[in-house]
Amino acid sequence: MPRFNVRRADDSVKLARPESTSSRSARGVCEKRGYQGSSAPARYSSAVAPRATESDAVDEGESDGPQVAFSPATDKEAGKSGENAAKESDQLMTHNNSEGVGEKHMALYEDDTEQSPFVSRVISRLANYAGGVVPNVEQDDLEEELEINGAGGDKKKQKSKAPKKVPKLGTVLGVYFPCIQNIFGVILFIRMVWVVGTAGWLQAFILVFMCCCCTMTTSISMSAIATNGVVSGGGSYFMISRALGPEFGGAVGLLFYLGTTVASSMYVVGAVEILLQYMAPSLALFGTVTIPSNAYNSYRVYGSALLLFMFICVFIGVKFVSKFSPVALFCVLCSILCVYIGIFIAHPGRGPRICYVGDRLLSRDKVLNNETGMIECNKNETGPIYQMYCGAGVDPSWCEYFNKSEVLERSGIPGLSSGVFFRNMWPNYNSKDNRLGLDEKGDRDKGDIIVDITTSFVILIGIFFPSVTGIMAGSNRSGDLADAQKSIPTGTIGAVATTSFVYLSCLLFFAGCVEGQLLRDKFGESMGGGLIVAHLAWPNPWVIMVGSFLSTCGAGLQSLTGAPRLLQAIAADGIVPFLRPFAVTSKKGEPIRALLLTAGIAEAGVLLANVDYIAPIITMFFLMCYCFTNLACAVQTILKTPNWRPRFKFYHWALSLFGVALCLALMFMSSWYYALAALALAAFIYKYIEYKGAEKEWGDGIHGLSMSAARFALLKLEDGLPHVKNWRPQILILLKLDETSQPKYPKLLTFSGQLKAGKGLTIVVSVIEGSFGQNAEKAETAKKLIMELLKKEKLKGFAEVIVSKDVSEGMSYLVQGSGLGGLRHNTVLLSWPSDWRQQQNHCKSFINTLRVINDKHLAALIAKGIDKFPDHKQKICGTIDIWWIVHDGGLLMLLPFLLTQHKVWKHCKMRIFTVAQIEDNSIQIKKDLEMFIYHLRLRAEVAVVEMPDKDISAYTYERTLMMEQRTSMLRQMKQSDSHRLLNSSETNLAPESGDQEGDIGAMPQLILDSARNQSTSVAPSSVKIQVDPLLEQDTFDGGNLTTISYDSSDGVGDKDQNNSKSRMDKNLYTFSASAGQQLKKDLHGITKPDNRNVRRMHTAVRLNETIKERSKDAQLLILNLPGPPKNPAGEENYMEFLEVLTEGLDRILMVRGGGREVITIFS
Repeated sequence: MPRFNVRRADDSVKLARPESTSSRSARGVCEKRGYQGSSAPARYSSAVAPRATESDAVDEGESDGPQVAFSPATDKEAGKSGENAAKESDQLMTHNNSEGVGEKHMALYEDDTEQSPFVSRVISRLANYAGGVVPNVEQDDLEEELEINGAGGDKKKQKSKAPKKVPKLGTVLGVYFPCIQNIFGVILFIRMVWVVGTAGWLQAFILVFMCCCCTMTTSISMSAIATNGVVSGGGSYFMISRALGPEFGGAVGLLFYLGTTVASSMYVVGAVEILLQYMAPSLALFGTVTIPSNAYNSYRVYGSALLLFMFICVFIGVKFVSKFSPVALFCVLCSILCVYIGIFIAHPGRGPRICYVGDRLLSRDKVLNNETGMIECNKNETGPIYQMYCGAGVDPSWCEYFNKSEVLERSGIPGLSSGVFFRNMWPNYNSKDNRLGLDEKGDRDKGDIIVDITTSFVILIGIFFPSVTGIMAGSNRSGDLADAQKSIPTGTIGAVATTSFVYLSCLLFFAGCVEGQLLRDKFGESMGGGLIVAHLAWPNPWVIMVGSFLSTCGAGLQSLTGAPRLLQAIAADGIVPFLRPFAVTSKKGEPIRALLLTAGIAEAGVLLANVDYIAPIITMFFLMCYCFTNLACAVQTILKTPNWRPRFKFYHWALSLFGVALCLALMFMSSWYYALAALALAAFIYKYIEYKGAEKEWGDGIHGLSMSAARFALLKLEDGLPHVKNWRPQILILLKLDETSQPKYPKLLTFSGQLKAGKGLTIVVSVIEGSFGQNAEKAETAKKLIMELLKKEKLKGFAEVIVSKDVSEGMSYLVQGSGLGGLRHNTVLLSWPSDWRQQQNHCKSFINTLRVINDKHLAALIAKGIDKFPDHKQKICGTIDIWWIVHDGGLLMLLPFLLTQHKVWKHCKMRIFTVAQIEDNSIQIKKDLEMFIYHLRLRAEVAVVEMPDKDISAYTYERTLMMEQRTSMLRQMKQSDSHRLLNSSETNLAPESGDQEGDIGAMPQLILDSARNQSTSVAPSSVKIQVDPLLEQDTFDGGNLTTISYDSSDGVGDKDQNNSKSRMDKNLYTFSASAGQQLKKDLHGITKPDNRNVRRMHTAVRLNETIKERSKDAQLLILNLPGPPKNPAGEENYMEFLEVLTEGLDRILMVRGGGREVITIFS
């Protein structure tokens, strides 16, 4: 087999080899497209290029699988001169022969190899991964390159170029110990004893057990997710974002980043507290550290200095942090071992001595004899206690308490055999500024130890929970593990189990070894500022103090190192636009910008200067992260997505949901207002990412959850039609496309958005004429353009473009079949075909679409003059006039109300006009209409328009006549030879100038226009004709009377106008049959039109005149759309009627209901 060359080209690997004829099929193995080989977020990278991250692949719109591309070799590789060329030719012959044999064995699949490679040729590259992110092809590719190009040269130099293999870590060193180091933190050393003393060992056990259960369930869920594929950098952020989508991932990722950053603040403040409170109190800058305000100010100064030092260490590079990590881990393990040894060897003579006055524990500084260095815990009048309680100027009540109370000196750590275990069982919560262990105000001048914070069970949860975090350390190192899918579950669960055992056993041992009041002495004032755990440990307190200080500093460095990289990973994914500047890294790959931001946030945490205030904030952030980790596992398990195949099998969706509930419970128990703030922040980030449009597709479970929810909702919608109270227009927009596949009337979408105000269903569809094979790409392009227009109009909806041999049939299919189940359109919006006279196919398609809409019992909205409709930036003032002629369900009432809910039409008023017949009572109609509008809770002016039965004008008669002539001519032209008729028309009726190449459908109009321009003896606008309704089917030749009137205002008509004013009443003249025949000759000598068409045209003309008179200033006109003709012969007449009805009007919306009520007066 020939070897392949690897070289960098963009972000894909191009494998090149010499060209040959017989190997063309094998050479084209992966030539035209990338190969989807794995669900892992990876792509191939060359041996000389930096590794591509998963986020890079996603940013370029590529899939999660590795992408492979092949290209021909360069000229240098493909051909040489002379003997080299001959030798290479021989080699190629050998290669080609061998390949030909292989291809013959798989001849059945030889056509497939043009797009898909043989597995045998790509399996090695699919199976090898480096860093948990990228397939590990560097070593093999480099060896191949050296083999092909290695003719001559020093082999030793070539070997030196090969990258060194990094040793992989196992479960213990790669996962277990890092998790141990991150979980055991400052809380164990400086707050664990205080939690046990305050809550009592029973409640403390419940508290710690709940926190450990939370981390254990999260570890199980995380193990399932981590073994379902390769986990890249970002830890929990990566897992949650890929499982729950970019919105959840971005929100939780930022919270996790903030939690990690604030954790570094807690470690810094904790380290400073150990330094100033226990190791070197003399370094305090603002007075004794026993006074909280002085201590906090010193913490701020020293904490800022320590944070700056850590920042410099991280800024220089992570090598120092990596080298210091084993030291910190050793300190942690040694400290815990020393504590356990000290517990078992504790006895009354080994621990510190403390002094009581009754139930009051005294500060060591107040009972210490400065000369001897010993405490004086007695009632001697010369002793310090007597002077504090019974000295000069002291309240007598103090002396009275002193005299009746016993002064005792006890061992602070009496040991396991002392029996203090049962005395320390119950809680002793207290309020701020009270005396330690007692519900009464204390006085530091009298030696009292003062409580610095109000305590309760829920407050202790917030303070203790950060001590169980750090379980993600193993998953973050998946790229360094020899077998990540085996090591992560074993190491993480083992670490959580170990730390849980240590915490639970330590709290029981602390309760059994230490006096209760000393347990509650947070800063060890009764021991002179000592650390209780340090005094308990063996062999010396300094072992714990130094070890805890170094381990806390190491944890702070780890947090300060990990947080910027997490932020950089989020920014590199591009899901949070305002974080994009933090995706930049230095030449060494260090996220400097993210580090600066992290240091700034950490400094804000350091300024709080109190671990008890910082810990609850961390608790919220980490609980949110753990909650969504459990949720991700539960969602994937319940949905059973095909890609959910974790190697770790010991999980269950119920356990994950229990973890979600437990995390939420702990959040609200520790601090309900912090919990609400964290949830609000997460919701804000979620909506921000959603608003900005996260275009990442990671195959997350939320899509599957949405699919399940959609299926459930669709099945529910199938139960029946929505109630009239829930009816709203679910719009199907029939959009026309121009020659460039651009929407011809984009304002249809604008108007739809104004009508719906973001509610309900919107489907935008269009049809491309032709065959699908030739127009598939054009249809896809048109769909993308429509989707871009939807996004531009901020209209939530769907788009679809189909290809059909006939546009009318395609529209019919879309009207019939769009939607799914009960989620279907009930209203169709389309534009008026303004070119229907010139393009007969447009006219036919429009009417056929109307027929389908009518037969489907859908509502139809016809927008005429759509280009003049307002856009979203305009604000219209005026009226929306509704001409309500036919009741078809109240849609004409509902549409203007919906429009006025939008900001564009918000300032418009509704006016409703209805037409009364001669026999109707207009006054009563108006009253009834006002009452109906009142019951509908609409605000509208009401008017009743009376339209008496006036004469039919000559204009109406002539317009009808020409309409019928045009229709008849069109029918004849379809039946005759179109070419002969076209030549005849050009010879006899063509205009002197203009375009001679007209559409066949336009020729009748040219003919009629020419005939209409001929002079007549009577002006058409002056003649009015009234046809007797009883004689509608008769003709002029039947001898019936026809009434004709002449409008004297034009000076045409009766020649004796001045002498016959009596005959001019109402401008009516009666002619005999012979006079009617003469009039017929005057009107161009053509046949009589159909009387039904005359009456319809008369209605259109009269109604048009009335509308223009009443609504000339209206911003929008809404009127009933007449039903489409049932007979195809009347299609052109129908379009002419509508044209006359809307003539001279700008913004018109013709509406036809779907045959059901859409508005009701009932609640």
